[in-house]
Amino acid sequence: MHPNHTPQRSVEVHHPTPIPSPVVHPAPVVPVQPGHVPAVASIVLPDGRVVTGYAIDAARPEPVTAKPAVSRTAVNVALGGVGFLAVCGGLLLLTSFIAALTAFIGQLIVLAAVIFGGWIAVQVLGPSSHTGGTTVNIRRAVFKRNHFHR
Repeated sequence: MHPNHTPQRSVEVHHPTPIPSPVVHPAPVVPVQPGHVPAVASIVLPDGRVVTGYAIDAARPEPVTAKPAVSRTAVNVALGGVGFLAVCGGLLLLTSFIAALTAFIGQLIVLAAVIFGGWIAVQVLGPSSHTGGTTVNIRRAVFKRNHFHR
């Protein structure tokens, strides 16, 4: 479309409504009578005027209430309980470790017995032919002065 042929749109303008600031009323000043009559103080200003009035103590803040102290016995009991639980947990882990180590060593012994027993069974029950060796019939042998005779 050509710029001259664009339809006209109506534009609506919104103006923000200001929010009125809250009206602050100063707190009324209540005179406080002192417990005793303070001394009158006078101050001479640099231009020679004298100002006389009472000295007023600065307002002191309310004392902070202290937290109740935790008794030393309660702290010791709590720490003792934590230490006892730590020791019990450590002993449980140590006992489990020793049991596992004992089972492992037992399994190694059984494995060694099976392997060694199998080797002996093969030696005893295997073929008795010796290749390259001398076979001696011990029943017919005669021993004389550390000499073997046949």
